[in-house]
Amino acid sequence: MNAIFNSATKTGDIVTKLPAASKVFKEYKIDFCCGGDRPIGEVLQAKKLNEVEILERLNELYATSNRTDDVNWEEAPLAQLVDHIVNKHHVYTSEVLTELQAFVTKVYRVHGQDHPHLRDVYQAFTTLKAEMEQHLIDEERDVFPHIVAFEESQSEAELSKAKAEITKLESEHEAVGDLLKNLREFTNDYNLPPGACNTYRLTYLKLEELETMTHEHVHLENNILFPRLMKA
Repeated sequence: MNAIFNSATKTGDIVTKLPAASKVFKEYKIDFCCGGDRPIGEVLQAKKLNEVEILERLNELYATSNRTDDVNWEEAPLAQLVDHIVNKHHVYTSEVLTELQAFVTKVYRVHGQDHPHLRDVYQAFTTLKAEMEQHLIDEERDVFPHIVAFEESQSEAELSKAKAEITKLESEHEAVGDLLKNLREFTNDYNLPPGACNTYRLTYLKLEELETMTHEHVHLENNILFPRLMKA
């Protein structure tokens, strides 16, 4: 088997070439979005994980995956990538944040006295919701229109306006990533306490789903969209 990934391959590049690798990285708690510029070998060494075994798994997954239907976001039109981010990730995020607000609040209100960690969960989620909702507005209002306009007109002025926001957006991604890490820590990796009710279970399920989708969202921007803009 020809190995396409080695210890020097960046984690973000691996997920770009093999989206299914995100599930492997989640299993080992490997950051591929905000930390997507780190070589996989460096990450595995820091986590004291078996580099040979995991690289072999990733390369085998790449060799056996059917990638014919995958969109190559490194080459697709920028407008198509922006449209994908908005219609898949922004729409999902807006809907699930509203849904989760009710769940998180109810679980804290009903079970907070017996499970004190739910106070931390409630506070972290409330902050996360506010920051993510503002972030979506920032992207759709201040960045994405300039990207689409640049692709249509090749205007350097439009490109410059989009590039000027990248550092800010990456900083916001870092802040969201930290809040998601806090939520995972507060919930003990989303392990439910004995006797958890259905709403409790659904809250943890939705929070973990939000984490997964946000990692994919940030990956598409930090590791694909923003680098493409900087090279344009």
